Amino acid sequence: MMDYGTLLQILDSTLRLATPLLFACIAGLYSERSGVFDIGLEGKMLVAAMCAGAVAFYSGSAWVGALAGIAGSLVFAAIHGVTSITFRGNQLIAGVALNFLASGLTVLTAQYLFGQGGRTPPLEGAARFNPIDLPLADALKDVPIIGSFYHEVISGHSILVYLAFGLVALTWWVLYRTRFGLRLRAVGENPA
Repeated sequence: MMDYGTLLQILDSTLRLATPLLFACIAGLYSERSGVFDIGLEGKMLVAAMCAGAVAFYSGSAWVGALAGIAGSLVFAAIHGVTSITFRGNQLIAGVALNFLASGLTVLTAQYLFGQGGRTPPLEGAARFNPIDLPLADALKDVPIIGSFYHEVISGHSILVYLAFGLVALTWWVLYRTRFGLRLRAVGENPA
């Protein structure tokens, strides 16, 4: 039987490790709702991770690295969009091609820049997003069950974890409560 402390560690890891996937899922949701089947999300994640890691390492800023990751992913999204929409290419084949391109390009670029077998070096200090302790996390940590849950699972994540879960609510609001969302869903239902 699993003890409560182990359960808290698993939940904490789940939130932290699910964050990149949650960002990709939100991007895929917007893409799918607009009528573009984006099988190339994995490639965009690879490019974003490599760009973010490399730029954060050289700039010493996690925020500059995050912007570089977004820019790298946008370049691949533009390639996929031009291929699929402008040239009317098959969306699945274009996405698979982007995945192959990203898997090779990121390894070669990282190997060239860092010489560590295609990996970026570990980031330290301001080059990485540090954990944020939420209010009252330390004060409530000794409260049975709820206090340790708040201290161990809810508090102590980077800003990206909180941003990802906030974007889930914002995405629902944008898709179902705004004109943009209505138009996006309409285009996805009838691309013509």
